[in-house]
Amino acid sequence: MKKLLFTIALASIGASVSAQNINGTWSGELNAGFQKIKVVLNLSDDGKCTLDSPDQGAYGIAATTNFVSADSINVSIASLNASYSARLQNGELKGTFTQNGFKLPLSLKPSEKAELRRPQNPQPPYPYETEEVTFQNTKAGATLAGTLTIPAGGSKYVLLMVTGSGAQNRDEEVFGHKPFAVIADRLARAGIATLRYDDRATGKSVGGMDPNVTTLDFAADAEAGIQWLRSQKQFKKVGLIGHSEGGTIAFMLAAQKKLNFIVSLAGTSVKGDSVLLAQTKAMAGPQVKDLTIEQLRQMPEMQNPWVKWFIDYDPQNDIAKIKCPVMALNGSKDLQVIASQNLPALRRTLPKNKRNIIKEYEGLNHLFQHCKTGMPTEYATIEETFSEEVINDIIAWIKRL
Repeated sequence: MKKLLFTIALASIGASVSAQNINGTWSGELNAGFQKIKVVLNLSDDGKCTLDSPDQGAYGIAATTNFVSADSINVSIASLNASYSARLQNGELKGTFTQNGFKLPLSLKPSEKAELRRPQNPQPPYPYETEEVTFQNTKAGATLAGTLTIPAGGSKYVLLMVTGSGAQNRDEEVFGHKPFAVIADRLARAGIATLRYDDRATGKSVGGMDPNVTTLDFAADAEAGIQWLRSQKQFKKVGLIGHSEGGTIAFMLAAQKKLNFIVSLAGTSVKGDSVLLAQTKAMAGPQVKDLTIEQLRQMPEMQNPWVKWFIDYDPQNDIAKIKCPVMALNGSKDLQVIASQNLPALRRTLPKNKRNIIKEYEGLNHLFQHCKTGMPTEYATIEETFSEEVINDIIAWIKRL
């Protein structure tokens, strides 16, 4: 899901001046009310400065140091109209982060540079073949680049892998996690082929740049991938596994009879405005307990084309038309697509099929990690990329089809 609440994105910026005795790594939390965002400032001996936002998967971003002394620093982020000014007091940098007129206190303490452990990321040598491929969404002028993973000896099944919202690469990489690479690796080792691809205008995919794109456009990209897989004539059954927005796209294309089976990982089953209202209340807490759908719709964050389409889209109409087998999964601690809201709606509407599985996993978040709270701020701190139990269940289900 897109981050629709207070978010800081750090952009690459230019020059620096020499630092003195405050060199090193400093970290702290920016408290934006209902959301805390970890910020890391790296000051090197050669005068360079970089910023990390681990909770948002941003590392090593060049920063402009406007002023530095033995006990003070000022860093600007011009492209975002942001800055950070601080003075060294009792071993801490105490100052203010300013962005677009908002001023928030930000204290940074000396720390070690974070090393992210991601033990599930696949490592060579691989007991399967991979091939770099491209396919076209001609109408959109987009060329999608991806990785076709084929088990030794081939496979009668292949799944197109569709990422969640926002520009994502073929591995759906976030915070050093590569969930789609992990899933593709495990499926290939079990004899199941996959095609995962970079979103349009992301990674090695080119074209399709349009500020007015919606989920419908990304569904058209996925449909082009399905057509390409069928054209290869080496797979008997073509399915789709999608996460979040990708799970919703799975419902959409299954309703159009484009697929032999689908796996929806935290796809939405109720109208978008209800999804976002529940998400906002789950993450923001009591301060928005009286927020209504009408108020939500008036928020500035809801006015871009992608969100406007999403809040009006009701997947129930598509779900009611699905005839192929469906595996739909959610985590009990998912605060972005809440299981207790979406799974009952899916059960009520999805046509009966003895091969369908609708399941809620205890203790898993939106990324299908075992977690404590389910908050997005936890994602980066968890070493697990994707629950092995869920992967094993997906493999077992596909092999029974």
